[in-house]
Amino acid sequence: MPEISLFLGIRITMNWSEHNPPHFHAQYGEYKASVLIEEGVISAGYLPRRQLKYVLAWAELHQDELMQNWELAKDGRPLNKISPLM
Repeated sequence: MPEISLFLGIRITMNWSEHNPPHFHAQYGEYKASVLIEEGVISAGYLPRRQLKYVLAWAELHQDELMQNWELAKDGRPLNKISPLM
């Protein structure tokens, strides 16, 4: 899965052959979660509370960019990198 961002030890990825609804994947150590882009909630998996707060804050700031990447992924096109949480 292509990495689109990396911050605070959290790796954000999105796959080209994903299913709806629009989502991305977050990994922190051994923890993994799928996060719905539009709703801003975990749909599967688990992240520790602090890392979850970081991921959700980042996703809210970059929702438009995440949706643009989702559309690119549906077309099998290269994904754009998204700025990390500062």
